[in-house]
Amino acid sequence: QVQVVESGGGSVQAGGSLRLSCVVSGYTYYRGDMSWYRQAPGKGREFVSKIDAGGNAMYADSVKDRFTISQDNAKNTVYLQMSSLKPEDTAMYYCYYGTVGGVYYRGQGTQVTVSS
Repeated sequence: QVQVVESGGGSVQAGGSLRLSCVVSGYTYYRGDMSWYRQAPGKGREFVSKIDAGGNAMYADSVKDRFTISQDNAKNTVYLQMSSLKPEDTAMYYCYYGTVGGVYYRGQGTQVTVSS
């Protein structure tokens, strides 16, 4: 079994920064990509960023040059450094752990609120 736990959310003013963490525990021997998605109230799920086991990263255009994804494989942790935050970044942020077999596990999410 795999457990995914996100943390680091909070309330900040526009222009501020937050760092989200995603810790994965359990049976993690067949890791694939790890991704961050977000969902704002009344909206669908939106891709934010992902990183593969080799450290290759991808970003949504809306966060490129403002967010940075990174990982610490020894700690089974992925981070999302968010800078220059905007009110439209307000959402629940979810971390997804993907296996090479195509199974995905998601955490409970961490709320990010950006005020103008």
